[in-house]
Amino acid sequence: MRPIAPLDDDDNPCRPRHFTPRMNLPSTVRSSGDRALETSHGRLKAAAVVFMIAFAALSLRLAEVTLLPEPDTKLTQLVTPPVVHPTSYGRADIVDRNGIVLATTLETPSLFANPHLIADPVTAAREIAKRLKSANEKDLLAKLQEDKSFVWLARHVTPAEEYAVSELGIVGLDFQHEERRVYPSGALGAHVVGFSDLDNKGLAGIERSFDASLTSSRTPLKLSIDIRLQAILKEEMQQTIDDFTAIGAMGIVMDLRNGEILSMVSLPDFNPNDLNTAIPANIFNRATLGVYEMGSVFKIYNTAMTLEGHKATLSTLFDTNEIHIGKYTIHDYHPFNRPASVAEIFMESSNIGSARMAMTSGPEVQKEFLGRLGLLRPATIEIPEIGYPEIPHPWHDINTMTIAFGHGLSVSPVQMAVASGAIINGGILRPGTLIKEPAGFVPPGTRVISTQTSEEMRKLLRLVVTEGTGKQADVPGYLVGGKTGTAEKVEHHGYAKKALLSSFIGAFVAEPWCATFSAVPVLPPTR
Repeated sequence: MRPIAPLDDDDNPCRPRHFTPRMNLPSTVRSSGDRALETSHGRLKAAAVVFMIAFAALSLRLAEVTLLPEPDTKLTQLVTPPVVHPTSYGRADIVDRNGIVLATTLETPSLFANPHLIADPVTAAREIAKRLKSANEKDLLAKLQEDKSFVWLARHVTPAEEYAVSELGIVGLDFQHEERRVYPSGALGAHVVGFSDLDNKGLAGIERSFDASLTSSRTPLKLSIDIRLQAILKEEMQQTIDDFTAIGAMGIVMDLRNGEILSMVSLPDFNPNDLNTAIPANIFNRATLGVYEMGSVFKIYNTAMTLEGHKATLSTLFDTNEIHIGKYTIHDYHPFNRPASVAEIFMESSNIGSARMAMTSGPEVQKEFLGRLGLLRPATIEIPEIGYPEIPHPWHDINTMTIAFGHGLSVSPVQMAVASGAIINGGILRPGTLIKEPAGFVPPGTRVISTQTSEEMRKLLRLVVTEGTGKQADVPGYLVGGKTGTAEKVEHHGYAKKALLSSFIGAFVAEPWCATFSAVPVLPPTR
């Protein structure tokens, strides 16, 4: 047997005969194949580079459009959020004189429905009512059964309520975010600031008077009100109501240098954030809309008229015996039973002496003088709730006598504050304002009495507090002057003997530029 020699690759019977990995081809043939292969590889690489460049260009353009939009293109308007005032959306804020926000606008969700998509209105109404504090199931059901494709179910709900309703997963319910007017101070200052409706349209107070400018401007509207004084005055007025079981009260603090009203309170008040709980009697503004016969505080004007007209001096004596005119008798609560001077009549608040003083001037002079003080026309102030004075017609001698001590002519408290300011501040009548004036600005006024008469009236007001009917207003460390007043409340065709309006006008009388305060608690009849 001869030995078996190892097979090389060419002799391997297991390799297919047509496969020749090491074929000895001519050099020319091998060079052409290599070149074709290299050409194919080059083309693939070139195509890959082109695709990479195109992809990079698209990526860069997409990044440019998304992150760096041009300011003037339509695409910019779609992707760039609108610039919003940091403290307001579509309506300007209202702030107090120190910048404290009294009214602002926030974004809140509102619930709406497409009744055509609500599969089970009864269940939906019941479940929604459980989650919305102010919702009524019966009203919700009525809305969900309407043949409409859109109905409001609840406006301006809380985020917690929005989440609770969303969890129900009811098809046909959705939320739209709207702007809602919010009053951070609540009832404090409500009668001044006012309120707006669900669509942010002003309905009362400053909100109504400045509705157009608040809507078109983003600049906060600064009021003359100081919210700190507002809180103090409200506390004092409420204490007065509690002490005397009164049905209401009001107070005003005013800067007589420029007419700015620093505080204005009317009680009872209301919360403008929840008008569902407000009743008309609470919304009624006693300071500007209410008109009253103010009683003996009117002796301020009667005495100033007498002194200004040179009908008497502070030492002139007047008879204080009862006056009988027709079926009426004018008497004093504490009679003098002797002639009394002008100073005594004012200090002790004599009705008889005041009536006799008024008759030295007469009806025509009295009417002209009170008109000069703005007491015979509505107050000019920046809120729409303004009362019209009730003026006697015709104006007879009996009217002149009773008006001298505050009966027979009804005016609003804000008219009283403005008129009293003119008597006290040196004789210049300046209209009251609820808008903050620029620092140092003094609006033009009208002279209504001389500086001498004004100085004499300040002395008399101080005398009332130190020696007369207003001793409780004598605060140590302050030169306070004032005048008390009590009037029987007008009822039907006469006066209610036990239903009284008590008032006080006070001022810092050390100098003519001072502040004044007026309050009118309204007492119910005593049974």
